[in-house]
Parts: sequence; C-alpha cells; structure tokens
Amino acid sequence: MLLRRILFAPVTLLIGMALALRHALYDAGLLRRTRPAVPTIAIGNLALGGTGKTPLLELVLRTLHGTAPIAALSRGYGRNGTDFHEVLAEDGPERSGDEPVQVKRNFPAARVFVGADRVAAIAAIQCTAPDVKAVVLDDALQHRALDAGLTILLTTWQRPYCDDALVPAGRLRDLRSRAAAAQVVVVSKCPALPDPVQQQQWRDRLGLAGPQQLFFAGIDHEAPRMVDGRPSPGDPHAAQVLLVTGIADPAPLVTHARTVFAAVEHAAFADHHVFSASDVQGLAARMAKFAPGPAMLVTTQKDAVRLLPLLKGAAWGAIPVAVIGMRTVILNEPERFADLLRRHVATHPAHR
Repeated sequence: MLLRRILFAPVTLLIGMALALRHALYDAGLLRRTRPAVPTIAIGNLALGGTGKTPLLELVLRTLHGTAPIAALSRGYGRNGTDFHEVLAEDGPERSGDEPVQVKRNFPAARVFVGADRVAAIAAIQCTAPDVKAVVLDDALQHRALDAGLTILLTTWQRPYCDDALVPAGRLRDLRSRAAAAQVVVVSKCPALPDPVQQQQWRDRLGLAGPQQLFFAGIDHEAPRMVDGRPSPGDPHAAQVLLVTGIADPAPLVTHARTVFAAVEHAAFADHHVFSASDVQGLAARMAKFAPGPAMLVTTQKDAVRLLPLLKGAAWGAIPVAVIGMRTVILNEPERFADLLRRHVATHPAHR
C-alpha cells in the first residue's frame, strides 16, 4: 500500500488539485448550487463503491414508509443512456440500472427514478409526481450542483476514508475534507457495535465536528429465497452452493454463506458485471464440477436483476436458484437515526 502511494503520488496530487479547485469554485459561489423545495436526503461516500449506499437507501425508505410519499433517485449505473425516467419493476438493467430496479421491486409503493443530472431530475420529479414529499438520492455527494437538505456519508469499518488516499494511490474519488459536508456519518459493515470509548475514538479518527452525527451500521442477511419458480433442493443448510456475486465487496456475504450452507464455491465478478450467455455456461460447468450432487446457485438481489433473465436456457436446466437479501441495520440508537430522518422531512419548509 505504501509503495503504491509513493508510485502514484504525482498523479494523486494532480487529481487532488483539480478536486480542490472545483470545490473552491462551488464554495465561493462561482458555480451555482440549487436547494430544491422538496426535502432531499443525499446518500454518498468518498470511496469507489462497496460502502453499502443502496442498502442504506432502502433503510431510509423503510424508515419513512407511511410518513409521506417518498421517491428514490439514482443515476442508474450501467444503464444505456443518461435520460430521466421512472423505473418500473419489470425494467431490465440496460434500461434503468440494476440497483434502481432492485429498489423498485423491494419497494413497489415508492416512486423510483433515474437521471444523471440530479438537479434537473428533482425538478422533473416535482412536475411529474407532485405528491412526492421527499426525495432520497443514491450516490449524490459528488454532485455539488445539488444543495441537499440532509447529507449522509458512508464509510466502511474495514477501510475508513481517514486511512485511504485518492485514486490511483488509493480508493478515494474525492477529498477527505469533503466529509465535513455531511450532517450524518455512518460507519458501515461493522462486525459489532463498538463500546462508548471506541465510538469516541472513531469520532476523533474520522475528524468529525461536534454537530456531526455518527452512527454504526451492520449487515443483516435475509434467509435464502427461491426465485424464478424453481423448487427448493430440500434443506438449504445441507446444500452445496455456487455463490455468484458482481458487487464491490462480497466478503461479508461470502462469510455469511459459509455459515449457512454445507459447502460454498464463490464465483466473483466485477461490480455491476454484465452477465453473458457464456458466463452462464461457464457457471453451469463450474457447478457440475464443484457439486456433482444436489446443488443450487445463490446470488444477491442486485446481481439477480442482471443474471436471472439468462438462467432460462437449456444450459442451466432446472438447477435451483436462490437470492439472499442484505439489509443495513443501525447498531447504535436506531430510533434516534429514524427520528432524525422523520424530523428532516416533517419540519421542512415545504411541509409547514
């Protein structure tokens, strides 16, 4: 890691200077920022993915359910185009992106939209869905043109931004000083709730100011759920499983799967990998070699959006397929976290 930082120091310095200039122009008011009339909650990070933004967005939607009509807005990474449109449950990843489709399927009552220009997209939401009382944005910290009402910054327990460096020396895509823009910081993927002394140490380590709220979050894995009308192989705990992932950080899921199933073979792909027919054939061959007896394929909800449409051919046959959902849970004072969200929406000027 140290050698990498030394080798890429000149490039990192240039990227840092460009980012600092951009932020200075916004901070000085030379580049315009817009605060929408509708309450906004922006979820973001400083690193290149893998911090759990979408599971946190889903937690926010669950928390605000019944409070007001809520919309979710995402860029829709991996889709074809950058246009603004509403996401439907039957959409494919090429139209709307895998994560927005996942969110829509998990929250059918929520309005889910995609749009590359966040400011223009929120204005369009207000026109096309005037009943929406709050917009939750996925991956919006770097969109300085949007002046969000509430910003939540995610960083992982395993690799917090304070220990990282800008690309290409590290995995940060923005300056560590941008953490000061967040009213709430969530340390995600915690193995357990740190004690009060450790929590204070984390505040000091992250360099948080007094008003910034700090929460710790873990992952709650749901029970495997059979999909695509395929039968269960019997007791899943006795199954041999090919775990297929195309996510930034599959380690927590791999660890969990090995506590649930009898045997696990992990097939790892890059984040947002676009699966092909040849991938499916390769997975079928790998499963036949790994598990000659009863077996099933297990994947994530996000990967299922991209993978399941390809599992209908003869190459895959009737092999059972299951999905494991992942939920973010706040470990310290979850009710305070929920109250913070509800008060932000309820006390917004648009609701007075």
